[in-house]
Amino acid sequence: MEDTEESDNAPGESIDDLRKQSRDFVTMCLTSNRDSIQELLDFQRKKLTERNDALEAIVMALKEKTMATTMALCARIEKLEEELALCRAVVGKGVSSAALSNEDALKPKEFVGTRSICDVYNFL
Repeated sequence: MEDTEESDNAPGESIDDLRKQSRDFVTMCLTSNRDSIQELLDFQRKKLTERNDALEAIVMALKEKTMATTMALCARIEKLEEELALCRAVVGKGVSSAALSNEDALKPKEFVGTRSICDVYNFL
């Protein structure tokens, strides 16, 4: 009778053993897959971080260049505004103090019966 009990327990134990082996195998495969995926994610994160750092450096360089250009343009605008004010002052004084003479005016050519449009525009 004991032999029967042992033979009855043997198939149950072997099923339990198979379940445990299957569970261990699945766990090992999933762990291996998880590790592979984690390596891939770490590699991609590293590449993206490098790209991000490079882009940040480019953006900073562009900001610095833009600021330098803006400052140079502001200085140039101020200088041109000063020159414009000086020109306006000189022209204003020149027009008010200058006297027009008849010698400065252009004299038309003698009329010979026809005139070209170029002569009229040149006269004007």
